[in-house]
Amino acid sequence: MSYELKELDLFDVLSERHSQLRKITEKQWNDNNDIKLSNSEWYIMARIYKKQPTIAFVSRNVDISRQATHKFIKNLETKGLVEISNAKHNKKDKCIRLTSLGNACYEKNEALKAALEKRISDRIGYEQMQLLKNILKEDWGL
Repeated sequence: MSYELKELDLFDVLSERHSQLRKITEKQWNDNNDIKLSNSEWYIMARIYKKQPTIAFVSRNVDISRQATHKFIKNLETKGLVEISNAKHNKKDKCIRLTSLGNACYEKNEALKAALEKRISDRIGYEQMQLLKNILKEDWGL
């Protein structure tokens, strides 16, 4: 898959690259695994990996509507990737955590992303990759 980015401003370039990388990783996962997952489901899984937040906390901390977040969490539960339980501190709150299958899928996907990052690094050069990562990690004062 080849993408050419025409002369775009910073926002468009970042958006295009982000979209491109998400499409590649989603396709790579779904083409090679029986459990099909959307980018939104991965996004939610990333927020709960190695944690046990409440569903309300996840809903507030993802850039997805509350209703859609609940739908994605239900889908993840149906696929056996997350477990929902009552919160200890509040009977109305529900906690969410990855199952062992969810953890295994998440870690396998992280390895796929690391391999893609390595391919990009091999293409643009290690130093350029480190520079890009450092720039993106900097405090932009926003």
